[in-house]
Amino acid sequence: MTALLIAALFWAAATWLAVRIANSPASATLAGKLAVPALLGVTILVVWEGVVRGLEVPAVILPAPSTIGGTFAASLPILWGDFVQTFVKGALSGYVIGCGAAFATAILIDRSKFLQAGLMPVGNFLAAMPIIGTAPILVMWFGFDWQSKAAVVVLMVFFPMLVNCVQGLQESSAMQRDLMKTYSASYWQTLLKLRLPAAMPFVFNGLKISTTLALIGAIVAEFFGSPIKGMGFRISTEVGRLGLDMVWAEITVAALAGSAFYGAVALIERGVTFWHPSQRR
Repeated sequence: MTALLIAALFWAAATWLAVRIANSPASATLAGKLAVPALLGVTILVVWEGVVRGLEVPAVILPAPSTIGGTFAASLPILWGDFVQTFVKGALSGYVIGCGAAFATAILIDRSKFLQAGLMPVGNFLAAMPIIGTAPILVMWFGFDWQSKAAVVVLMVFFPMLVNCVQGLQESSAMQRDLMKTYSASYWQTLLKLRLPAAMPFVFNGLKISTTLALIGAIVAEFFGSPIKGMGFRISTEVGRLGLDMVWAEITVAALAGSAFYGAVALIERGVTFWHPSQRR
């Protein structure tokens, strides 16, 4: 019960401090913006630790953060190998191929009324296919290595990216396009000078959505066949062995990788679309 009391006191103190920071002028600074989520994260870990220890929750149900941290530190080589296999080889390669193919397809759809009527429904159909059903099929087609994981990721990110790109290419107004015609601009000149810049917020929206889908797709695909490494393989194996501390360590790696990936794309977006109202402070 002492652990529960300490956790409750820490939660109350952290909440009070977070409210003070959020309502103070410091909240507008970078340190203030980082302090509140950092306090929330630390509070969650402390309360988690206190509840697990105070109620004596079995490790096979929910391990304590300290136990997960110890496993994380002791398993860094294994976690790094799993990260490379799942994220770098599977998720990242599929992300690049899928988003690149979706962008190119959006250009083709923009050029052709026939493709607008034909490809979009097909893309919607592919997006509605459950990953649980398609992942085993793609693993059988492309083998147990990273290529099958990349194929699953391509299938997952293609349609969200396609929809955003097609919508973005329609963002420029008819008056703006007519103005380009008065300058005798060709389709490609109009695309590069007007329509693509206007579409960039939509393009990056699709890219950011796809960051999380890519990692999820690669991990889930590894449940259905993988070499003896990878986040999905490790999670599936350790669940069978009741090694929940290792499962949570892999989840931590996936969460950190996904957050960093999303943040990197958002940072690039800020540099590319600095002119857009959403990027103004």
